[in-house]
Amino acid sequence: MSNTYGYVRVSTREQNEERQMIAMRDMGVPEDNIYMEKQSGKDFERLQYRRLVRRMKKDDLLYIKSIDRLGRNYEEIQCQWRVLTKEKGVDICVIDMPLLDTRRGKDLVGTFLSDIVLQVLSFVAENERTNIRQRQAEGIAAARERGVRLGRPPAPLPPNFHDVYLRWRDQEISVKQAAVECRMPKSTFYYRAKDYGTDGNGSAPAPPRR
Repeated sequence: MSNTYGYVRVSTREQNEERQMIAMRDMGVPEDNIYMEKQSGKDFERLQYRRLVRRMKKDDLLYIKSIDRLGRNYEEIQCQWRVLTKEKGVDICVIDMPLLDTRRGKDLVGTFLSDIVLQVLSFVAENERTNIRQRQAEGIAAARERGVRLGRPPAPLPPNFHDVYLRWRDQEISVKQAAVECRMPKSTFYYRAKDYGTDGNGSAPAPPRR
């Protein structure tokens, strides 16, 4: 007896998978048969996807909302499609693209059309991934040009930092001694001290590291 499954994927933990989950329920996929994960589509090394593939057997049906939910790597999408449909004998239905439903048109013409659509959509999925990465890189570069600091905000400075900084700035103590007094690694103290002097809080630029 064949079973129906659904695969849901979002790229980050901030994205919401509810739209895909609703589509799976509308298709009548049992809740226990929906495999969902929050992971990049750059490859198929995904825990839930691997579990899904192991569980499915010949004549089972797999629903995905769109081809980019399966993945975003042109060659790997087509490879996985062949593994599922040819090697495991599973049917696949891409909800947003009715032409990609292996239950229909299993003759030569139908298979030919499906292959063409799959190639186009998997290319589009990878191209979009490339564009996303480019936009991210451009956004980071633009932010840095504006002086925006990226990443986690630095931890608060210890209460004695100002006094220790002044003694180190005046070369009364070494960077190693200053780091010990502030209970931080030498590299961290020096980095924070440079910022402290540059921002004007230290009244004068930091001296060379010693």
